[in-house]
Amino acid sequence: MVDVSVVIATWNMRDMLRDLLRSVKEKTQGVQYEIIVVNNASTDGTTEMIQSEFPDVKLVQNLRNEGVARARNTGFRIATGRYILLLDADTLLKEDTLGKLVRFADTHPDAGIVGCRLVFPDGNTQPSCRRYPTPLALLMRRLARFRFARESRWLRSHEMGDWDHGETRDVDYVIGACQLIRREALQQVGELDTAIFYGPEDVDFCIRMYRSGWRVYYYPDTSIIHYEQRMTKRKPLSRISFLHLKGIIHLFWKYRGRLTRS
Repeated sequence: MVDVSVVIATWNMRDMLRDLLRSVKEKTQGVQYEIIVVNNASTDGTTEMIQSEFPDVKLVQNLRNEGVARARNTGFRIATGRYILLLDADTLLKEDTLGKLVRFADTHPDAGIVGCRLVFPDGNTQPSCRRYPTPLALLMRRLARFRFARESRWLRSHEMGDWDHGETRDVDYVIGACQLIRREALQQVGELDTAIFYGPEDVDFCIRMYRSGWRVYYYPDTSIIHYEQRMTKRKPLSRISFLHLKGIIHLFWKYRGRLTRS
């Protein structure tokens, strides 16, 4: 059994994915790992790139875009690691983040999920650990291009804007762009909710972790670059945006509006 299985779901991000795969291979030290890429029917040459440049990567080809949750669940079933690390294809390792996350989780046996610090390309910290959302917070996030929304108390509370993100602590949830998951916790909690095509499956997953007795940690002592190629941001009126909204409605319906740890 390897230490960590890196699972990456991708859709038409060939060049970013290439850079990510290179960074995993160049930066990772002292842990045994495998890489699993689940390709959601990309049409940009992703398959050919992986086959020619990264022949040791375990590649799964989906015939259609099955969404984030289904693709990652496919990776879960293939993974052999003690831990599974979910990474978005638009991330980039700067250091031995795999090793640091594994060592942290090994010394925190109550950790079901661990997320590291995510930074923008300019080095500024992203709000990657958050409080459970309220409908108003999600509305303000959708309107974040406007100053009144960015500075609203609802969005600041959701993104933990009252905290400097500089210390290790348990949080409501860490976003799915980087989640180290303990195998035993996954086996107990179950896979991602496939009723959610694209976001917020990460919120649901962390809620279920807490309700099963595990904790979710934010660990800022290592960081990765996240380019945040969010489809709902790039195409606010697209089918993906509609499916994202549908996932949010499902989340609140599932918990009857009570997004809590217990």
